[in-house]
Amino acid sequence: MARYDLSEVEWSIIEPLLPPAPPGKQRVDDRRVLNGIFWVLRTGSPWRDLPARYGPATTVYNRYNRWAKRGVWLAIFEALAAKEPAALQLIDSSIVKAHQHAAGGKKGARITPSAVLVED
Repeated sequence: MARYDLSEVEWSIIEPLLPPAPPGKQRVDDRRVLNGIFWVLRTGSPWRDLPARYGPATTVYNRYNRWAKRGVWLAIFEALAAKEPAALQLIDSSIVKAHQHAAGGKKGARITPSAVLVED
């Protein structure tokens, strides 16, 4: 088990939300694939750089896309948020006041780099 792989508690919440395997078809373990998806999302690495312990990169990528189209990710997010609402973190945006003339500049005006501006 790698550092950020799903814990038993997380897996017990997520497992029932995943679509079942097609009848008569064996597929790569869902938990292994999920850990691979989370690895790519966490590191920002390309899918092709996925470590072999998570299974084939194309399988992990395809499963990620199929589950997105079926709404599986939303169901997982809602289930995890309902289980532990205190763990849900949101980013709050701030409004930054712009200069009073920031939105009213002349159209087509030449923008001069700040390095060559001259003081009045």
